[in-house]
Amino acid sequence: LDEVPKYLAKVIPLVESSNVIKVGVALPFYLACENAQKDGIRVMFSGLGSEEIFAGYQRHENSQDINQECVSGLRKIYERDLYRDDVLTMFHNIELRLPFLDKDLIKYALTIDAKYKIIGDVKKYILRETTKKMGLPIEYADRPKKAAQYGSKFDRAIGKLTKKNGFVLKSAYLNTFFPPQNQKIGALFSGGKDSMYAMDTMIKQQYPISCLMTMKSKNDDSYMFHTPAIDIVGLQAEALGLPIIYQETAGEKEDELADLKTLIENAKEKYHLDGIVTGALYSVYQRERIEKIAEELGLKVFSPLWHINQEKEMRTIIDSDYELVFTAVAAYGLDSTWLNQHITPSHIDKLVKLEKEIGLNVAGEGGEFESLVLNCPLFKKKIVIEESKIEKTGENSARLHIKKAKLIEK
Repeated sequence: LDEVPKYLAKVIPLVESSNVIKVGVALPFYLACENAQKDGIRVMFSGLGSEEIFAGYQRHENSQDINQECVSGLRKIYERDLYRDDVLTMFHNIELRLPFLDKDLIKYALTIDAKYKIIGDVKKYILRETTKKMGLPIEYADRPKKAAQYGSKFDRAIGKLTKKNGFVLKSAYLNTFFPPQNQKIGALFSGGKDSMYAMDTMIKQQYPISCLMTMKSKNDDSYMFHTPAIDIVGLQAEALGLPIIYQETAGEKEDELADLKTLIENAKEKYHLDGIVTGALYSVYQRERIEKIAEELGLKVFSPLWHINQEKEMRTIIDSDYELVFTAVAAYGLDSTWLNQHITPSHIDKLVKLEKEIGLNVAGEGGEFESLVLNCPLFKKKIVIEESKIEKTGENSARLHIKKAKLIEK
């Protein structure tokens, strides 16, 4: 444990990040490279990429389109893994080779039917079976995955050192070795619980938010964008003390993406953004399209809520002093009485019950409901709805129209 700070002081500036996971992985890799250099090793092979092309992560198991999730992971592999591993090997004069990132192998692997990649609870199934046929011992081929930071116990070491040095968060302790770079992040913002909580999560990870970006769709049934009570985002921006950029769209499927690109491009130019944060939970449709636009504009995409447990997300939001109301409902089991009420743990209990009984999504990811945050720890003031009207559009569908709202002191 006494040696770890010495290595943190070397590793963190090298990888240019104090991200807890990235540093936890970098530590054992750095030490492996250090020992390899002593042994005169000039070339090292890594299995990086096998998880992405053969579906080795929990998010692959949770995805409705496993191969598309593989593509999404590959798009981020440079920022997440490759840069880190490359600088660590180069520092030790070692060449890193990555057989699983061979382009022909990637092309072929992405054509393999996903049913051969995950069978039951076995991830990377086809790779495991292939390696057995090639003679790899079964205890290796069937070994459960354990992330490097946990298997090496470096994550535990960082946790102990965090407490020993008087910090609550691991990230705060790691920042003492390399102050976070002032990356400029813009938030795709609808005013609902997910976009707000995603932004909150990024701020806690030491990423300052430079601006909010909001789409105003004329189509209430937009495939991409939140529409109920969208005009209230201006008050939320004021409560957050952040500038906001708007972009209108007719809300026609696919065509609305050009308007989204215009919005992000304008925000990038005005606020010199390095990346964007989204509140995506499970919608592959939304995430794919946002990632494609960001890639074209040279921006990183952060989706901190992707595939988190949705019941846990809902309960954490309420337990974190968020005040939110539903602004629209459209699902069996819900009705107009759910609108304009402060959501409490008992409401979530009812949603969980409906999820078990009829398959309703507890986080509203299937469009079952839309939400509006009236107050949260990030707000300097809170929103009060003064005048509103509920429009019933069916037995199980309704919409809240907010006619007047204001900010008050908290």
